[in-house]
Amino acid sequence: MIEVVNESGEEADELALEDVAKYVLARLGIHPLAELSVLLVDESAMTELHEKWMDEPGPTDVLSFPMDELRPPGLSGASASSSRGSGDDRESLPDLLGDVVLCPPVAQRQARQAGHSPQAEMEMLCVHGILHLLGYDHADPEEEAEMFGLQAELLRSWRADRTERGDRGEDQDHPDPGGRADHQDGEGPEGPR
Repeated sequence: MIEVVNESGEEADELALEDVAKYVLARLGIHPLAELSVLLVDESAMTELHEKWMDEPGPTDVLSFPMDELRPPGLSGASASSSRGSGDDRESLPDLLGDVVLCPPVAQRQARQAGHSPQAEMEMLCVHGILHLLGYDHADPEEEAEMFGLQAELLRSWRADRTERGDRGEDQDHPDPGGRADHQDGEGPEGPR
């Protein structure tokens, strides 16, 4: 179950964020009933979270707060030994993935600087946050290549799927799907990634 809640006061396509989240989880073999929340907050709330969990000043674009350490089957990375809820084990109980927190005002500034739409930036950040929940990181060049490559592939295939369904939405302007999300990442399951 995916819940998207917009407390930011900014317009966003919550249905597209839910759709991209469902797509990513399905493609990575995560149990279809796994729980994920995507929360959109204003700069004040994001600043508070960023300072509390990352000990960094000011707001950031995305924070991920994992609940269970999950890893899709067949992929390398920090949590490769754990694949609960994977496509190979659809009979298992669904997992509580965690929370992805997005800050639309920060995403809007980044989108403007990159020359694409705020919604496209939010979709990229949503995928990025989900990948962090699943144990991906970009602390070293190999991890970065794996994470950003997967992020790009997932966004490209999701957008192609939406186009085939005729559900492209109002937003025709998409960033490079492998683009670097400019944010701070946490340390582990106790705090945000």
